[in-house]
Amino acid sequence: MYNLLLALIYICFISLGLPDSLLGSAWPVMHEQISVPVSYAGIISMIISIGTVISSLMSDRLQRKLSTGKITAISVAMTAAALFGFSISHKFWMLILWSVPYGLGAGAVDSVLNNYVALHYTSKHMSWLHCSWGVGASISPYIMSFALLKIGNWNSGYLIVSIIQIVLSIIIFMSVPLWQSSSAVTDDHKVASEHIKFKEIFSISGAVPCFLTFFGYCSLELTTSLWASSYLVQNREISAEIASGCASLFYLGITAGRAVNGFLAIKYSDRTLIRLGLAIIFSGIILLLIPFGSLCAMIGFVAIGLGCAPVYPCIIHMTPDIFGKEKSQAIMGVQIACAYCGFCIMPPLFGLIANHITIALLPVYLMVLLLLMVIMHEKVIKIKRA
Repeated sequence: MYNLLLALIYICFISLGLPDSLLGSAWPVMHEQISVPVSYAGIISMIISIGTVISSLMSDRLQRKLSTGKITAISVAMTAAALFGFSISHKFWMLILWSVPYGLGAGAVDSVLNNYVALHYTSKHMSWLHCSWGVGASISPYIMSFALLKIGNWNSGYLIVSIIQIVLSIIIFMSVPLWQSSSAVTDDHKVASEHIKFKEIFSISGAVPCFLTFFGYCSLELTTSLWASSYLVQNREISAEIASGCASLFYLGITAGRAVNGFLAIKYSDRTLIRLGLAIIFSGIILLLIPFGSLCAMIGFVAIGLGCAPVYPCIIHMTPDIFGKEKSQAIMGVQIACAYCGFCIMPPLFGLIANHITIALLPVYLMVLLLLMVIMHEKVIKIKRA
């Protein structure tokens, strides 16, 4: 039963990644068909992110009322419904409407699943599970490409992923007793979530530095992903086709790095792997700062992806160890919320810098975010030792 539940969780992480890259891959066609400016994708993305932040912050309360299995099943069902809504939408206001359950379904499941794995499974599984998320995020653009080329419309791409999510939600609903079985969650005892008021969470020793570490990481990851191609085209005079391929290598680096990190996690601690990842990110940024030649810049983005690989899963996995199992769900919810705040705020902020000053400042911007991560992470470790 333990292995059966673990296999189901892997499938859940793949499904979490499936919707994440659909909008970006479909939007060049979508915005023309629904007659809105290309910039309106930011509105949809913002609404989804706000919904994710809200449901992440509610995850602790939901966890105490419902089981992890029920929250996962309900969240996947909400996401499936939202994706189906996208598949029948032909007006921008309809996309706005369906973006609400889209976001609300993403946050809680992200938080409770990560906390569940952190409590009951080893660090290697945390890395491999997030590698599985990368697999899902990599598959969905191909699904959308198939829908556009073979079926002829973007709605079918959303419908295909919606059907996958519907089937998965049914399987999860049927497996709820498995999630609650003590024999299926390793030898760890079940941990009752301690009720903590929202404002009290920030007074927990080490919580704020941990949140800022997470904020810095997610800001760095999405800023790099969003602006890598533009940086290579505008600052290094690389063709758009080559730059786009190089930008995709950034996420390939993250996915492959997490696969390797799973093996390293067998021998090394989360703290050591996070430090290693930060050091590799630093080397990648240094390569970006070399002012001549395009090869160094392309290798630099791949190195940043490899360095990002261990940071997210290892921070998640060490949360119960640092703050205690009874507080981990409350902490986890705010961590995921901080992640999406980073997604919402920092990439657009660099867009303003690039527009009004120069895109050449991207390595400097990334270095500032990296320094924030390093300082805050070391602060968390220091508090943990004390």
